[in-house]
Amino acid sequence: MNPAPPGAAAKDPPRRGPWLILHGMDADDPGEPDVARLFAPVAVEETYAGVLTEARVLRQLDDPVDAELWGSDLVGALASSAAGQVSLMDTLTGSLVPAAEAAATPEALALLRVFAAVGSPALRAAAGQAAARLVTRDVADPPWAGTVGAPRVRDCWHYADVGGRQESLSVGFAYGEHQHAVSVLIDHGRGGKIRDTWVTKDDSLRADTEREASRDPLVVFEMLDAPGARLRLQRAVSAGECPEQPDQVDDVVAHRALLRARLDLLTTRY
Repeated sequence: MNPAPPGAAAKDPPRRGPWLILHGMDADDPGEPDVARLFAPVAVEETYAGVLTEARVLRQLDDPVDAELWGSDLVGALASSAAGQVSLMDTLTGSLVPAAEAAATPEALALLRVFAAVGSPALRAAAGQAAARLVTRDVADPPWAGTVGAPRVRDCWHYADVGGRQESLSVGFAYGEHQHAVSVLIDHGRGGKIRDTWVTKDDSLRADTEREASRDPLVVFEMLDAPGARLRLQRAVSAGECPEQPDQVDDVVAHRALLRARLDLLTTRY
């Protein structure tokens, strides 16, 4: 099922059963920037001009989670050009952050704000410091700069088939009154690894999921407290990834940086 773009109505109702898929961002939506196509496997340093150009889209966004999703997708796209996630984060910290600071444009500052929200701890620190220096040079901040990366934690829940083969775990967050949920599909038949990841912007998501699950005797639904959700998510991230379908691979790669940033946020608070 293709999920709906941010703010749009779901294309299909939630499906019953252990593969009840919630609705997130649609990678096939022409309104979504395809950064993976823009940055094919080449030396990461060779993409910097393109990154700074594409970052102009960040100035058009008014929702911080959309900016985070763009940044997470960018990190995923660049990962194919690096020798691993750690190598990529080191390269972004040591090269792209200084390049963005030197550019000293509003889009460069927006890019730094995004990296300060969804990067590795070292990248977040470097990007945050560079962003602060640009502000002192009167570079214009994006409208979401003051909140990005620090949403409030809201409802957390999970549901699974009664046999415990697969589990969908969702953690709700909110920027002001605007809610979103970060969800993972966990395959316990593959050691608890993450099969799929998606983000949904729908205030009724939890209630809709609980209602649909209650109609299916083969599905178990349960609310979780934030510490419990953190532990489950931590175990899943530590277990690794096991996407199989092409759309699952795309989802996992595109949302990996945001998922880990949200896990770090939960770990800090709980």
